Amino acid sequence: MKSTVETLSPTRVRLSVEVPFEELAPFINEAYKSLGQQIRVPGFRPGKAPRAVIDQRVGRESVYAQAMDPAVQSNLNKAVTENDVNALGRPELTDVKPIEEGKPFEFTVETDVTPDFELPDFASLKVTVEAAGVTEEDIDADLESQRLRFSSLKTVERAAAEGDFVVIDLKATQNGEEVEGGSVSGMSHEVGQGNLLDGLDEALVGMAAGDDKTIQSTLAGEQEGETADVEVHVQQVKERELPPLDDDFAEMSSPHDTLEELREATRERLDQQSVTGKASEARQKVLEALVEAVELPLPEKTIEDEITHTRSHLEEQVTQMAGSFEDYLTAVDKTAEEFDADLRKDVESNLQQSLILGRIATEKKLEVGGDLMTAEVVRQAQQRGVPQEQFQEFVDELRGNGGLQQIAANLRQQLALEEVVKEASIVDAQGKELTEDDLFPGRAKADADAEIVEEADVVKVDEE
Repeated sequence: MKSTVETLSPTRVRLSVEVPFEELAPFINEAYKSLGQQIRVPGFRPGKAPRAVIDQRVGRESVYAQAMDPAVQSNLNKAVTENDVNALGRPELTDVKPIEEGKPFEFTVETDVTPDFELPDFASLKVTVEAAGVTEEDIDADLESQRLRFSSLKTVERAAAEGDFVVIDLKATQNGEEVEGGSVSGMSHEVGQGNLLDGLDEALVGMAAGDDKTIQSTLAGEQEGETADVEVHVQQVKERELPPLDDDFAEMSSPHDTLEELREATRERLDQQSVTGKASEARQKVLEALVEAVELPLPEKTIEDEITHTRSHLEEQVTQMAGSFEDYLTAVDKTAEEFDADLRKDVESNLQQSLILGRIATEKKLEVGGDLMTAEVVRQAQQRGVPQEQFQEFVDELRGNGGLQQIAANLRQQLALEEVVKEASIVDAQGKELTEDDLFPGRAKADADAEIVEEADVVKVDEE
């Protein structure tokens, strides 16, 4: 076999392949074998008919035609390897000549390829992390949210104010006639939430139980955008009662006996969240700075194929949920044009990140170890609620549908990003440089624990 490569653009090449006829023998033999099993020839057992008889029955051209696809795929793979072509997506067969007796078999494909690009000096990447430390106000706000979770509602004999809950009846009419589906009775609503009808919350402030009021508002649903008169009747007004913030509350709402212990536990939790958030923000900003620093032409066909695949998959999911894609667009408040623009932006961003981080992983010879793979698969199994006795079945499913390979690829990119984070200049809002302990919280302890534990009683996962 011989092949040549023609560069069509920075992201696309044409491969021309020529295969000597004698090298087609394995594919032609397999084609004769397959066809021989399918036809029935008197006097011969299935699969034992001579080639001359098969040629007579189906024609040699049919045999050669059946041999073409596997011959193309096998020799295309060889051509890609021999020419060091880093193909993206599925190569497109643009020209193929029929196999002819004694003549070379020729075909041509075009494929997107990873473009050449220069990586920046990682130390030149400078980012600032805005995440701040935990303040007393943060702790107070968190404790207040804990109180809200244990609050109760008490009926009051006064006018409603913002933050109160009301039980209301609504009736929408147009030209004196009730709007279909425009009435509701006994609905609970928090005044000030703004998640029902325009103007409703403003009308409710100052209304007491038994009061009525009519407002004009814009409808939703089938009459979306139309204006209607909405009659509002208040059945009850209720105010939220919060439990006192004291030792009794701490004992009731947490494992702690005193308010001081609860406050300290809240501080520790928020501190940990702050550390994790700061590290996450640092990684994201470094990734954005890295992508921004790389001039990378993107392969258009690969992008279009991924857009088509992603949209088709989403439409299928929406249909299975007994909806339409138009309903989905309405739910997310986007036009078809806005959706397509956002999807293209996401696909382009993901491809940029994948190409850049893949290049870094290759240059730094980063590989995903079995322990890391196992930990990630276990994490995903727990996240999906997979019972322990079904873990191996879960692993086998991932192995069969390509999930393990995808997990390995994602982990490899994470390792590559970590290498960049280690070299980049990262400071907090006060200008203090972040250390590796800040950027990889808990890593030092985990590494120390790993050295102590020689064997772990978990199922090992291999991406192969």
